[in-house]
Amino acid sequence: MFTNDGVSVVDLSRDQPVVLIFLRHFGCTFCREALSDVSKQRSAFEKSGVEIVLVHMTDYEVANKYLLKYDLQGLRHVSDPSCRFYKAFGLLKGNFNQLFGLQSWIRGFEAGVIEGHWVGYQQLGDGFQMPGAFSIRNGEVKDAFIHKVASDRPDYWKLVEQCNIPQPTS
Repeated sequence: MFTNDGVSVVDLSRDQPVVLIFLRHFGCTFCREALSDVSKQRSAFEKSGVEIVLVHMTDYEVANKYLLKYDLQGLRHVSDPSCRFYKAFGLLKGNFNQLFGLQSWIRGFEAGVIEGHWVGYQQLGDGFQMPGAFSIRNGEVKDAFIHKVASDRPDYWKLVEQCNIPQPTS
């Protein structure tokens, strides 16, 4: 698995902890919420020596437009249009309830309308693909957050704790 700048994720994890975040398609409200969450925490992660790597299902050009929109330019990312890395990390396709159930509708209103992430059209990628997040250190998965429903919101710092990196205090 190589990032947009040709660096191996395994090699990155030997230098510092990596939070590998698998996104849904860029039109998804919860994908946009995740990008916003990462943007808000980016500085703290970087100060702590944690590398964030995003995995998406589109090409680098489209991804770069979204990363710029969320002030995430320069962040490493992996293009996986065939979802082979999603599958390798055990991320499955969502069923109707996981994608469109009541919990997702309620959270969708919160994230889409109240927080302003809205809904876009499905960008390249599989609209049924579930997201997830993993902390990796020295080529080994230390912790994982596997979404039960598309609307789950991971605590990325909790994943990093398994790599013995304390969350910085404000």
